[in-house]
Amino acid sequence: MAKPMTKTQLVTALAEEMGSDKKTAGAALDAVTSIITREVAGGGAVTLPGIGKIYCRERPERMVRNPATGEQIKKDADKVVKMTIAKALKDSVNG
Repeated sequence: MAKPMTKTQLVTALAEEMGSDKKTAGAALDAVTSIITREVAGGGAVTLPGIGKIYCRERPERMVRNPATGEQIKKDADKVVKMTIAKALKDSVNG
């Protein structure tokens, strides 16, 4: 498996794709990240065409087990960020 692309590598690739400098590409990436974070944290969802949908799901209170001791612990309700991958991306990966 290949190493994940770092933010610096992503900004460089984005700058090349956009035909602009790295500073502009970095600002664009930061803006998109900020918008997605704000929308998902507020309970909404963001669809990235051709990539997928990012959304927040609430998990109910539940009982979990400590694997070291076997003790049952009550875990409070929480939220988790999920992503559904778009069919177009799945098809391009699977050839």
